[in-house]
Order: sequence, then C-alpha cells, then structure tokens
Amino acid sequence: MTSPPEDRMTELRELFFESADELVQSLNEQAMQLEKSPGDVAVVRALRRTVHTLKGDAAACGFRELSELAHEFEDVLMLENTAAAASVPEVALRAADVFAALLTGYRRKKKLPDLAPLRAEIARLAGTGESGSSKKPGRSSVTIAQWSEYEQMAIAQAVGQGRHVYHVRVQLDPQCAMPIAARQMIKVALAPLGNILAIYPPDDDRAAGSRVEIALASDKSAEQIRSKCRIPTVAQSARVTLWRGSAAAAAVAAAPAPAETPAPAPSSDDTLSSSAPAEPSQATGSAVADNILRVDAEKIDNVLNLVGELILAKSMFQQALHEFGQRFPKDGMRGKFGDVMAFQARVLNDLQRSVMKIRMVPVEQLFRRFPRVVRDVARQNGKDIELIIRGGSTDLDKGILDAIAEPLTHLVRNAVGHGIEPTAERVRLGKKPQGTLRLNAYHQGNQVVIEVSDDGHGIDVQKVRQRALAQRLIGQEEAANLSDAETMDLIFRPGFSTAEEITELSGRGVGLDVVQSVLERLKGTVQIESEVGRGTTFRLRLPLTLAIIKALLFSVEQRLYAIPLNAVAEIARTVEKEVHQVEHYEVLQLRNEVLPLLRLGPPPMGPDVSGSKVFVLVTSSGDRKFGLIVDALIGEEELVIKALDDQSISTDLVSGASILGDGRVVLILNLNALVARFTQTRTNPSELRLAGLLRCGTSHAHATHAMAGGHA
Repeated sequence: MTSPPEDRMTELRELFFESADELVQSLNEQAMQLEKSPGDVAVVRALRRTVHTLKGDAAACGFRELSELAHEFEDVLMLENTAAAASVPEVALRAADVFAALLTGYRRKKKLPDLAPLRAEIARLAGTGESGSSKKPGRSSVTIAQWSEYEQMAIAQAVGQGRHVYHVRVQLDPQCAMPIAARQMIKVALAPLGNILAIYPPDDDRAAGSRVEIALASDKSAEQIRSKCRIPTVAQSARVTLWRGSAAAAAVAAAPAPAETPAPAPSSDDTLSSSAPAEPSQATGSAVADNILRVDAEKIDNVLNLVGELILAKSMFQQALHEFGQRFPKDGMRGKFGDVMAFQARVLNDLQRSVMKIRMVPVEQLFRRFPRVVRDVARQNGKDIELIIRGGSTDLDKGILDAIAEPLTHLVRNAVGHGIEPTAERVRLGKKPQGTLRLNAYHQGNQVVIEVSDDGHGIDVQKVRQRALAQRLIGQEEAANLSDAETMDLIFRPGFSTAEEITELSGRGVGLDVVQSVLERLKGTVQIESEVGRGTTFRLRLPLTLAIIKALLFSVEQRLYAIPLNAVAEIARTVEKEVHQVEHYEVLQLRNEVLPLLRLGPPPMGPDVSGSKVFVLVTSSGDRKFGLIVDALIGEEELVIKALDDQSISTDLVSGASILGDGRVVLILNLNALVARFTQTRTNPSELRLAGLLRCGTSHAHATHAMAGGHA
C-alpha cells in the first residue's frame, strides 16, 4: 500500500484534528451524562462509539499512541459488567484529558504526555469486569473465553498447521428478545467461512447471555468475518482479532494479547444500529456527511474582504451618482442609475449577510466545555454547584468566539472556585446548599451579550477601594472621587490582587486585567453587577463581527472620525454656556443627570464663545455615559474596517480606518480607550485633544497613503 503524498497527509491530519477535538468534547459530555445515569446502556454505547471513531481516525493518520490507547479503552468498554462499573465515568474523563493532551502534542510537535497512569486506570477498570474471564493488561487487552480442554487442543492443532485462528466476539443487541436463537444465528452465519473450533457459551448452556465468543479457523479476512456478524436487531457490535504465536499457550494461560488484524479502512464501524438495518443507517450518515463542507477560515476571510471592497465601490458609485444629479438634475438617466444602484445595494446587502453567516457559529460550541470545568473545580473545592446554560444557539463570529474562550473560562473558574460559598457556609447564611452558576447569551442590537452570573458572596465595593489603596493603585483623592461603578472597574487594573482577601472579593481580581484587555482588543466591553451576599454578574458585550460596522461620522478640527453607531445613545445640541467646569473637567446637565464631557477638539476662543453651538454625542461604555463634544456631524455610514500598522497610527485610541466613496480616509476611534484616557487624565482635559494624541498632522497622511495604495 503506497503512502499518500505529504501534502495530502497534512490535509488529512488537519481534518483529523478538527474532528478529534469534537470527539474529545463528546467524550467529556457522555462521561458526565453517564456519571448522572450510571449504567445507562445507550450512553455507554455512545461512549464506545466515540472512542472507536477516535481510534480509527488516529490510526489512519499514523498517530499510533492515541490509536492504541483508544483501542485499549474501547476493549474495556466492550466488557459486559465493566461497562456498568461506577468508575467508568471517572476513567472516561481522565481519558478525555489524556486524548486532548496527545492531540496538543501532535499538533505542536512537542513531547507527548505519560500514558502509563491512564493505562493503569484502564487495567484496574478491566479488573471489575466479568468473573470467569481472565485478562492481562497491555496493548489490546481482550477478554478470552474459558474454552474446554478439547477446544484448547483443537485451537493448538489448527495453529500448528499454520492456519489463521480468529477470536470472534459478538455483543448481542440488548433489545434482542431471543438471545439463545441469536447465538445460533451467528454460529450458522460463520460456519461457511471456516471451522468453528470453540464457542462460548456452549450450545448446551440455555442461560440467557449478552455475548457470544467463537474461535474460528478461516482463510478469510477479518473484515469478511466481521461483515457476516452484522445481523440487524441481533448483533450490536462485533470484534475480530487474530491470535499470533502458540494457541495452546494462549488457551492455557487464557490471557494472551491478541493482535488485531489491520483494518483496510478506518471508516468501517464495528458498532451496528440496534433499531434499524445497517444499510439504511449508513446511507443516511453518508447523505448527512455529503451536505457538510469544511472550508478554511482564511478563505472565508478573503471572500469577506472582497465583499468589503464591493461596499467601498458602492460608496464610490453613490458619490458619483450624487455629483451627477447635481450637475444634471433633469437628465433622464439619473432615475435609471438610481434604480440600478438600489438593486445593486440590495443584492450586496444580501451577499454581505450571507458571507457573515458563514463565519457565524453558535455560542454553544464554547459553552459546551464549561460543564466539565464546573464539575472539576467544584469537586476540587468540595462544592455542589448547578450550571444552567441558556442562549447556546446565539450566533457569534468564529474569530471572536475563539478569542473570548480563555477570558470566559477564567470568569467561570473564579465564580466556582471563589465566588460561590462552600456548602456549610451557604447553609449557615440561609441559602440553599447547592450553588447556582448561570451562563447566558443573547443578541442586543448589533451586539452579542454573554453573562456569567453566580449566587455567591458578591463583591464589596468598599473593600475593593481599600485594597486598591493598600496596593497604591490609586491615591486618596482619586479614591474619594470614584463612583461605585468606577471602583468596581479597579479589579481589572493590572497588578490588582486579592491574594490576602480572597473570600472578601471572591478571588476575582486575579488576572482579570487579561479579561478586559481581550475585550478591548475585540472592541467589546465588560460590566460588573454585584450585590454583597446575593451574587455577581459579569456582562460581556461583543460586536457581531469585526469586519464591517455601521458608524456615525463626525469632524474635529476639519478631520474625519467615526465611532460605532450602536455605542451612540443619543445626539444632543447645546451651547457653550451650558457646559460647566467641575473639578477640572467639563459636565453637561442633560435632563436629570450630570453627563461628563470629553472635548475632542480645542475649546472655542473669542468674545461670543458662550453662545456658540456644539454637538454632544452621548455614548455608553459599560454602564457609564460620556458625552463627546465634536465640531460637526457628517452622518451615518457603513464602514469596512481596515487595520493600520504602527507606522500609520501610534496610539491605542484608533482601532482602525476606512475609506469613503469620495476617497477620504476616516479614522475609527476606540471608544473604550478614549474613556480610559479621560478617566486617567481628567485633571488636565486639554491632553484629550485628538490632534495632539493622534498626531493627526501625519496620521491622516500616512493612513491615506496606506489605504489609497489598495484603491488606486
């Protein structure tokens, strides 16, 4: 058999890694389901099927260690009594961890984990199996039936003659009403393939059993023998192994390590459907597989980038059409151009939505890993915690979903490990003994909101403020001016630690600066709601995508800027005399609340300043509102975000740029970074001038040069 070309093998392995990750996750879920319903036959069957698939796929890709380990675990799961053992879920979870570590080692070409501890656990699990059978731990450990002395001699004679002797083990369907007749049917089916040297249970054993084992001397292949055992509604699974070496020694020792004959293809599944014939089941599976196409994410990104270019072209055409209408207001072609433009815009919008949906995946893909995380951390801390998941079908961009995996895991682990009280303390406080952790996801406008809520300690704002003072992250004056929301945000500061007061702050300060930095990079926000003694909610707000946004354009010092439209709560028009100075920064009385202001340009000069009109964009960052004072409003626009290198923009206040239909470049502001800069420098508001912070004299020039090159 010739080996496939290297590029084909590389592609095959990439596909394997994708499917293997899903199989390992399924193994986690099935093990936890079995933990809740011990001995459930359907779950055990699904667990065995998952391990079998992983074994075959790993063998096809040449990953011997993973294939052999999965084979050993599958053999143990085949044992009738072992499959119902109480320790199966624990061993299955341990196997899932080791399988995942093996996959990581293969992917990164690093040292593989030590497999001996798991092999020892599997061997111990096999020891709880069927009595009357003996086995030997090691590669491909299989239970061998206790043949009679006459059967042992027959096997030894056949091997001595150089014949192939197969050990055929057939697990009967649990729904089979006549197991004795089923054993006879299997014997009749195998008889034409060779000589039946031994059978267990014997023909004269009238007791109902769930399996039949046969020693068969045959010149047929293992696959031919296996195919004969595939009797719908009779056989659930079949395994065919070939003895190598002395059959007599094998029979006497009753515990050889038979080597499984090489299967010609990993796609042949030994597990049969218990409720339907194999052929229709396989046909259905094939039809489903034919409808699934795996596409590299980079290819989808390229298509999305081309859609972005089409949107830019649409903007250019709209600009040209506007200029044509001004020059030739009565020309009959103006209406025809408008109709074509409207049609093209509709098709382009549909195309954009379709491509965006390709990149969208349900949040469930991320949520499904957390039941295992919650279980493990709760057990480590001796807690009883219920996990409630809602909104798993909410779609989110695949790139964003991958990026928030680590921050979300951090929040979940801290909520379980430190946020929720131990059982005894909950009972003392009058709470129900079992803690509750909730994960929820939903769409809100053009954003996805993910919430992590617990019913634990809650966060004491005063203790957070005291801890920040003790660690010298803030001064006394700043601490006195902080609101409760601003104080809560201190736990996201780098260096903020609660090592000495974990029970007071639920341990959430450790590493939360990473959570916020990831959210900021994704142009999202994180908000905290907490009540002492009642619990805490972390609310993550994320954009649906990072590629195309609807934005509000405005000008400051005759330069164009934009912010996401969904961040704008309202637009207010006022005059300079309504803007007041309070403790070195400007505020505006907007209805019944005082709105802090960020002046992005220089303050107006001259004798009639008080009457000059200004625009205020009321924006929200988390649960806080700020007003941006701008010179003029340009309007709404759909922008294709283009990343800029450090030579073009040297500040974190800009998250990207875009080009308009008339060729002008607009810088997209990072609102979160802008608010953070305002908070840190409000003793000197003049430092917030965009012209100074962005060095706009060169930034726009560099950005225009960098972006115009692609649209020349």
